[in-house]
Amino acid sequence: MSGLVERRARIARVRRVEHVQAAGAAAVAAAQLQSLEASAARIAELRLSLTARTGLMPASALAAQGELALRLDTARFGLSDAITGARAAAELRAAERIEARRRQESAERLEERAVAEADRLAERRAAAHARPRFRRGLEEEA
Repeated sequence: MSGLVERRARIARVRRVEHVQAAGAAAVAAAQLQSLEASAARIAELRLSLTARTGLMPASALAAQGELALRLDTARFGLSDAITGARAAAELRAAERIEARRRQESAERLEERAVAEADRLAERRAAAHARPRFRRGLEEEA
C-alpha cells in the first residue's frame, strides 16, 4: 500500500508544480494585457493633447502636428488587435490555471484517501497480530 501512497504523493507534487506554472503564465498574460491597455490609453491621451490651438500657427507646425496625430491614431488602432489577442490569451491562461488547480485538489484528495487507507490497513494488521499477554504471576495466583 505504501507504493500507492508514494505514487499518489508524487502525482500531487506534479500537480502542484503544474498549478504554479499555470498561475505564472496567467500572471504574465494578465500583465501583458495590462501593459498593452496602458499603452493604448497613453497614446489616446497624447492624441487628445494634439488639438489645434487658437491663434496664428505656422503651416509647418500645423502639418507636423497633423502627421503626428495621424501616426498616433494608426498606432492606437494597431494596438486594438494586439489587445484583443492578449485578452483572449489572458482568459485562456486563467482557464488553464483554474483547471490545473482543480487537478491539484483532486490529486491531493486521492493522496489523502490513500494515506487513510494505508493507516486503516496497518491498524487492521496490527490488531490481527496482537495476542493477549498474560503475566505469569497473575496466572499462578488465580
